[in-house]
Amino acid sequence: MSDRSITPANEAAILAEALPYIKRFHGKTIVVKYGGNAMTDERLKASFAHDVVLLKLVGLNPVV
Repeated sequence: MSDRSITPANEAAILAEALPYIKRFHGKTIVVKYGGNAMTDERLKASFAHDVVLLKLVGLNPVV
């Protein structure tokens, strides 16, 4: 997560861009690699966990 704030317009654009992928992979199991700096930096750990939760919330089945 970044210190930069995301405007509502940017957020809408990001979600619109992601929607086709969310639909395509809904209900699918996906493998997510966890390693490197993401394992050692506390901020990156939290960001990674947030991203995995988001994948689950939109209907994907992440396996780490």
